[in-house]
This record gives sequence, structure tokens and C-alpha cells, in this order.
Amino acid sequence: MNQANEVNHTPAFAPDSLVLNRKLPLWYQVSQSLRASILGRPRDASLRLPTEEQLAGHYGVSVLTMRQALKELETEGLISRHRRRGTFIEPRARRVSPVRLLGSIDAIVAQQSGERTTVLGHGPAAVAGDLAEFFPGCAEVVNYRRLRCDGETGEPTNWAENALRPELAERLDVADLERWPMTKVLRDTLGVRISRITDTVEARLADPVTADLLQVPLLSPILHYTGVTYDESGQVVDVARIRYRGDRFSFSVTVEAH
Repeated sequence: MNQANEVNHTPAFAPDSLVLNRKLPLWYQVSQSLRASILGRPRDASLRLPTEEQLAGHYGVSVLTMRQALKELETEGLISRHRRRGTFIEPRARRVSPVRLLGSIDAIVAQQSGERTTVLGHGPAAVAGDLAEFFPGCAEVVNYRRLRCDGETGEPTNWAENALRPELAERLDVADLERWPMTKVLRDTLGVRISRITDTVEARLADPVTADLLQVPLLSPILHYTGVTYDESGQVVDVARIRYRGDRFSFSVTVEAH
């Protein structure tokens, strides 16, 4: 059997499903969802993607939209496209990108996916002063601390703290947080109906804990991201605070005219 036939018989990578928001660019949503699937894939997953037509059918978009989404991922270096052979995930692609905000939950999942994650610790804690406005009536939350490192080099890239409602924490398997971002675990594993996430990105200076975890000089610039996740009743279910290395990430936002 020749190489072309061997490639054609290799099982294709299976991306996650996506609920499209018709108010946002479809190609962007598809690219971010596929990006999250690629970066969060199991180590033994196939590197071959389905065809453009198969992916378009999977996401419920046109082939033209799918082609634009794939072009975005190719430009980023996550995939490579080969005439007659197909489209493949780049196994050694650098898994970093700008912190992009465009109102899509899948964009948040994509941004937080794809790096080796270590859970540093978790447990109940009193609601801190800066969290009180988000958890009115709650005496305590459950905090999770995670460190993310580049999958190839092992270099620390960001670390995260999540404050989660106790009733959700009771159902959460901590092992899931070593594979998936909290947003994905809440939505896809715990079944939380997320209505919105409010994001804030600030430039700050590295405190001693951040400097130590990210292996950067004390008081060096970092990007401090805060994401407040609301369920469909308007209740805050999670507050994420993520510190990104300033030398590895930049912040960008796209504003679409309608």
C-alpha cells in the first residue's frame, strides 16, 4: 500500500461540537473551537483533520467559511495543508498566541487550552474582599490554583486561580483540570449553562508568587486577566484570575461593525 492510501485510511481527528452564535463571525467561532480541540487533544489523537467538506458539515457552515477558519489556523502554525494528502495538525507547533477577546465562549476555551497544566492546590476558603461583589451571600468558595507550561519546552507561561461555587466544586473532578480549561469543564462536564463571561485584561507587575511560578524577574510586566463567568440565571459561578508572562503574550481585541 502506498503512502497516499495509508494517509487516507488513518482515522481523522474528531473535533468538539460547537453551538454557533449568529451575531459573531462564523469563521472566527469555528477557528477558535477547532483550535481548542487541537490544543486540548489527547496525546494519542490522530494528526489528520477531516476534509473541508466534512468539517463544514460538522460545524454546520459553508465550505468557504470553513476554508477561512482553516486559513487562520494555518497562519498561526497549528496546521499544515498538503495538496492531495489533506490537512494535518502540526505536532510541534508553538502553542501560544495573543489574548484575543471577541465575545465567544469557545474563544476563551481556545485561549486557555493546549498547554501542560499542573494543579498546584485546591480547597475551600473564605470569600476574599475583592470577590465579595461576585458571591453575595456566600461564606466561602473553593479555590483552584494551576500552573500552565509550554508542552514542548516545559517553560511556565501562565498561572491561574479560580474561585468556584462550592456546590459546583463538589461535582468537579480535579483531574479534568489537568486536561481542560475550567470554562470547558463547567460547560461540557458539569453542564453549566453559561450565559456570558466578562473579561478584563490589565498590565501589572509580577508579585513574588507570580515571579517565582512564571520564572520571571520580580516586578517585571505581566498580563493580568480576570474572567467572571455567569450562568443563565445571572449568578456568578466562577471567577478566574490568570497571570500571563508579558514576554510570551500580547492582548488584542477585534470590534466587528454590524
